[in-house]
Amino acid sequence: MIIALAQLNYHIGNFGCNQSAITWAIQDAKNRGADLVIFAELAIGGYPAKDLLRSGAFLDQCEAAVVEIAKQCQDIACIIGAPVRNTTGKGKPLFNAALFIAEGKVQRVVHKGLLPDYDVFDEYRYFQPAETFGCIRYKEQTIALTICEDLWNIATPKLYRRNPMDALREENPDIIINIAASPFSYNHLRERMAVLVAHAQQTQAPLLYLNHVGAHTDIIFDGRSIVLDAAGECVDMMASFEEDLKCYELKDGTVTPLHETPAVQPPLDTPLIHQALLLGIRDYFSKSGFKKAVVGLSGGIDSAVVAALACEALGPENVMAVLMPSVYSSDHSVTDALDLVHNTGCHHEIIPIQPMADAFNQGLERSFSGLAPDLTEENIQARIRGTLLMAFANKRGYILLNTSNKSEAAVGYGTLYGDMAGALGVIGDVYKTQVYKLAGYINRERLVIPEHTIIKPPSAELRPGQKDSDSLPEYELLDAVLFQYIENEKSAAQIIALGFDEDLVHRVISLVDKAEFKRFQAPPILRVSSKAFGAGRSMPLVARYPL
Repeated sequence: MIIALAQLNYHIGNFGCNQSAITWAIQDAKNRGADLVIFAELAIGGYPAKDLLRSGAFLDQCEAAVVEIAKQCQDIACIIGAPVRNTTGKGKPLFNAALFIAEGKVQRVVHKGLLPDYDVFDEYRYFQPAETFGCIRYKEQTIALTICEDLWNIATPKLYRRNPMDALREENPDIIINIAASPFSYNHLRERMAVLVAHAQQTQAPLLYLNHVGAHTDIIFDGRSIVLDAAGECVDMMASFEEDLKCYELKDGTVTPLHETPAVQPPLDTPLIHQALLLGIRDYFSKSGFKKAVVGLSGGIDSAVVAALACEALGPENVMAVLMPSVYSSDHSVTDALDLVHNTGCHHEIIPIQPMADAFNQGLERSFSGLAPDLTEENIQARIRGTLLMAFANKRGYILLNTSNKSEAAVGYGTLYGDMAGALGVIGDVYKTQVYKLAGYINRERLVIPEHTIIKPPSAELRPGQKDSDSLPEYELLDAVLFQYIENEKSAAQIIALGFDEDLVHRVISLVDKAEFKRFQAPPILRVSSKAFGAGRSMPLVARYPL
């Protein structure tokens, strides 16, 4: 049997576009001699559709799309993910299902059993879990058909009381097929691979894992669909962050690629983050119908990296960089920013903000009489810049890209309605130390980000001689503590036990907890780590946090 894996980039709710892509893939697979073509979890309608799954009109369109796709399945079968209405009258209104379609109609419906409700997932809000599991038969092959999390009981045994593969394995399947919607994080592939390898080895059968590719605002799918042999060895890995369609022959318990397979290289974090951010920007704009971006360019490394990424993702002709120097801006800040404009070829405007800041200060002079200048005046500068950038966005139809990094967002080192403004946080899940690595990677072939931007001490330049280190620990130390607290979810005591200074740990954790209200109002960010701010880390705004 020849099996095609169709790794596609879906657009949530865009049934016409998705249906055309699926139809093309079915025909392409048929032309290549495939007997079966496989699509990802909840491909019909897109993932994550969130509360669109509560819309009757949305579900009607899903069902109509299935009917049309089934018409294409003549002389070829397909497996595709879709929401299916629960007609039992018990439990949640939907099942997360894998449809087996052949001879022009749905022949079998397999329901997902393990529904994740951690991190960015909230599937139990919509779906009823399956209670029974069984293999399907096609072309004299017994197929253990599973949906994403159904294989993850191995990695998260405490979350679930059963393992669907225990039941499926009793039928001695010839192959395991897993259709997935597994979001990208730069360190996730190792865990993903370990889970898949364990199942292939336990079942002693080849395993085909088919993932989404594409970005849906904050959630990014990396593709990298995987084919394993019965010993758990990687036979092939499909493209990273790109659509792909590949065919494999299943014969006598062996799966063989019908194409040349380059050696799978160990993934490197920074290039993966770079690819993910580019895809995140591109898909946000293309799927939202926007074309042009505006970025506030300060001469610092964060805004330089965001501007460079935007130029690479959208084309420099579609990027406007706005320089807004104040009396505290160094000469180098302006020249560094202009050097980046020259290196990328993007458009730019220079608008000095000092006259506006002076006007604000004069207008507030009587109200603030007798009060010394402080953070208030600094934040006014940041808010003037945010206002100007939003004016460009409104007047010219641009989308404002936010340039705050994860370290700043974590400790609240940002101004609400100022430098925290924007429609999309490009590097909001990238620690400052990772931003430096990303800048070096962007410069790998030619100088894009000026060298002085990379080597100078970071500063908000809101007061004379200001440096980030005046308010924060050095970023190498800060990021190490943040990683333990945010990604690893360790307590203060556990972090201190790792050897970190006690006062430092308590100070950093206190800053993180007190800044929750700011992050609640921040733009959505492109998720590239295992624990990003936003949907994946839901914390109360008013609470007494345990340290």
